[in-house]
Amino acid sequence: MISRPLAHLNQTSRQFPKIWRNVDTFRQVKGSDLPDWPSWCFLPMAAWVAIASEGAEFGSYKMVQAASDASRLAAIGTWRYTQGIYRFDEDLAKALIETRLDGKIPTDPLLRLPEWCVYVETPRHKWCGATLYGFWAHIEHDINDGRPELRFLLDTEKGLIPQILHIGPWTIHEAMLRWARELEKEAIQMGLVFSRGRAEFIRTCTLAIQPLLSMVLYLCSDEPELKDRNSPDRGVCLPQPKRTQKGWRLFPPEKPRIWSVGCNTGDNLRRECAKRAGEDNLRPHFRHAHWHGYWSGPQDGERKFSFKWRSPVVVEWKVDEEGTFTP
Repeated sequence: MISRPLAHLNQTSRQFPKIWRNVDTFRQVKGSDLPDWPSWCFLPMAAWVAIASEGAEFGSYKMVQAASDASRLAAIGTWRYTQGIYRFDEDLAKALIETRLDGKIPTDPLLRLPEWCVYVETPRHKWCGATLYGFWAHIEHDINDGRPELRFLLDTEKGLIPQILHIGPWTIHEAMLRWARELEKEAIQMGLVFSRGRAEFIRTCTLAIQPLLSMVLYLCSDEPELKDRNSPDRGVCLPQPKRTQKGWRLFPPEKPRIWSVGCNTGDNLRRECAKRAGEDNLRPHFRHAHWHGYWSGPQDGERKFSFKWRSPVVVEWKVDEEGTFTP
């Protein structure tokens, strides 16, 4: 059975038959006819709008439609050149989601996605009541002000839904709040009434985006546990352009590559829980998972934030004769 992201890619290719030729054209003039952009961005959104519009006049209906199509094209079109599908171990995903993101984690690490665009499967998740099959995540570089954005394209049973988180001199938690407040403004403009209060609306929004952000953050961490079981000795790498008669071009892989995420970590969690639960007079207790990070580099120069996810630690709690738990 064909995967959902590949089915969306095939549909996009049929709808926009000139899209991949135009992608080659825009990337070939990067830094010459067009302003340069960072390596973590495959192609800026402005280029995707131009590709979707196919030369339509500014202000025309086709141009307005192109602005709407660009979010879909940017995610699916970028993903085409790597086609990585990331499948999280269920227990690791659960532990990640339960790890709080209200610390001092900056947004800069989000620029370290393993590929230009990833597709993360989420078979047990929902978005606004609809089944969430998965999502694409990629980084946009605003060609006008240079501002980076983490862009999601949610693959739901009700269609594809784009979401944007701004990357800047603030924390991950603040980025979530900024995103939620933008949704609040849009809701107010549409005349929606907050039955449970605006504060509860913000809280609901941040709870919805946190699972997605936690999984993306793990992929951006220093040592994410990734394994391709079909090619275990081959790590994640970006494709290299090839010289052709029409200039340098990128070619997509023959098929998607499935990445198992955190299988060993998940196995260790399950093994430890089963072991402790089966021992007499012992009860397993989890020391909560957390994100551990630190800055390195000169104070007056370029600094780097290194971070890892620390998994839950099982702590033994003995039961005394009176039934009291003690560590």
